[in-house]
Amino acid sequence: MITTILFDFDGVVADTEPQYDMFFNRIAEEYNFGISNFASLIKGVPLQEIMDKYFGDYPAQEKTNILERTAAFELQMEFPPVPGVMAFIVYLEKHRYKKAIVTSSPAAKMEAAMKKLPLERYFPVVVTADHITKGKPDPMCYLLAASQLQSAPEECLVFEDSLAGITAAKNAGAKVVGVATTLAPDLLKQHVQWVIPDFTNLPEVIALLSRQ
Repeated sequence: MITTILFDFDGVVADTEPQYDMFFNRIAEEYNFGISNFASLIKGVPLQEIMDKYFGDYPAQEKTNILERTAAFELQMEFPPVPGVMAFIVYLEKHRYKKAIVTSSPAAKMEAAMKKLPLERYFPVVVTADHITKGKPDPMCYLLAASQLQSAPEECLVFEDSLAGITAAKNAGAKVVGVATTLAPDLLKQHVQWVIPDFTNLPEVIALLSRQ
């Protein structure tokens, strides 16, 4: 029985991925990575892991500069909700489902986002990159959210848009719905049982809560 709904944030609750794509692809061009769509490779991955993998050999000052640019970008970005997601969240609140946001984003960005949308009243638990030592695709973040809500992983239904996030949720033992806001539905269907384009068709999304 599903008692708990866990949401990734970017691309699931907030339609921020186009902004991230522009920002990180610009970074990749500046540093001559030679990667046509760098942003697609790092979706769902915590920033520190991105830094370690792609900027590990750069001087400390250069890495600090990238971190500061990213932090400034995240604090001024917009957070348009994914279509239909707010109605779904209100439904979950009315029917007393337990809920959490589980994101690779830093706490500072999420504090701003939760106020802007606003979402604070709906989510007593928000797991960010600051709360974990292993990011997606490691299941640590989803296991932590389930634990804080006093839910077993098998009671959780996760909404994710990235392959790293899907892997993390599945490895945690949760059921997963792919949200095709950033990746093609056919690609997501290779990794999850259920895929939705967004939350616009509310009856269809609600029906997922009772799927086995």
